[in-house]
Amino acid sequence: MENYTQWLQKIENYIVENMKSEMAQIQQNAVQNHTATMLEIGTSLLSQTAEQTRKLTDVETQVLNQTSRLEIQLLENSLSTYKLEKQLLQQTNEILKIHEKNSLLEHKILEMEGKHKEELDTLKEERENLQVLVTRQTYIIQELEKQLNRATTNNSVLQKQQLELMDTVHNLVNLCTKEVLLKGGKKEEEKPFRDCADVYQAGFNKSGIYTIYINNMPEPKKVFCNMDLNGGGWTVIQHREDGSLDFQRGWKEYKMGFGNPSGEYWLGNEFIFAITSQRQYTLRIELMDWEGNRAYSQYDRFHIGNEKQNYRLYLKGHTGTAGKQSSLILHGADFSTKDADNDNCMCKCALMLTGGWWFDACGPSNLNGMFYTAGQNHGKLNGIKWHYFKGPSYSLRSTTMMIRPLDF
Repeated sequence: MENYTQWLQKIENYIVENMKSEMAQIQQNAVQNHTATMLEIGTSLLSQTAEQTRKLTDVETQVLNQTSRLEIQLLENSLSTYKLEKQLLQQTNEILKIHEKNSLLEHKILEMEGKHKEELDTLKEERENLQVLVTRQTYIIQELEKQLNRATTNNSVLQKQQLELMDTVHNLVNLCTKEVLLKGGKKEEEKPFRDCADVYQAGFNKSGIYTIYINNMPEPKKVFCNMDLNGGGWTVIQHREDGSLDFQRGWKEYKMGFGNPSGEYWLGNEFIFAITSQRQYTLRIELMDWEGNRAYSQYDRFHIGNEKQNYRLYLKGHTGTAGKQSSLILHGADFSTKDADNDNCMCKCALMLTGGWWFDACGPSNLNGMFYTAGQNHGKLNGIKWHYFKGPSYSLRSTTMMIRPLDF
């Protein structure tokens, strides 16, 4: 501000000196010239002086405005600088605190690394000891497996011998019965076992394979009799347990049956029809999931039609723990296989869901579907299904279908 003021003062002094000089000149000329000329010159000089003064005033105003703006900006810059210095100081304090925390953490990390190193060394030692133990246990397990295989083989041989012995005993009983009847002068014909209920009532109360003589069938049939469950006397017509048997078969095989009664098998629709034509039967279905949970469905009346009727299913009276609602079609359904489509769906259920079954319109059950192992049994629409027990896409671990006379 002082520089601008001095500059303005110099300009005024300069103007005043010029004016004085010009006035002196005018006075000298005034003596020589006419009074009118002097007045015109004076008027002109006054006008120029007024114009110069106005311009100087404008310049002074602009300088003052510019100076005010510079002072305001300087003040704002000073405030910004102060804020930045304050923030910098805060950040510096925060950094110092972080450094202190970091030092503490580094110290703790070093301590933890030392402890973890000791623990790691201990764990490594334990792992080595466990590996040695596992190696020993593996060897022991292998030896036990060998012994188990030998025992299983021996057991299979013994079971076979037992079955042969039971057949021999049965034949001897029949021969003895015939001899007694002949000696007594009676001509009554022998009444062979029609089903497992007859076997049980004859005094054979151990579960196993027996021979039965079904009405209207030319040859006897070996079946598995369950003599333990719910009073015994059950004739098993279907069993799944390990996936060792292929159930994806055609009409003829489902008609005559397949598999081994000692393991997985299907008795055969023709034999089921013949048995259930002898008298009134109850059907019981035993189910087990992969978590070990068991359930059952039981039907008071069960029989199927003949081959011309597509072995149509007839059921009545459902109870059990495998769902409040029956997963078998109570109103009846024809039997279908991959080469004999007798269902009520355009999609051919036996091809889509696999196996042979009373599908109706692909219905809520199929115990003859694909066998899936544990962990692979979820989300399988073509598995061993019983909808009202485990849902529409859960494949079961094992199933057993068995029948017994209603009046047992």
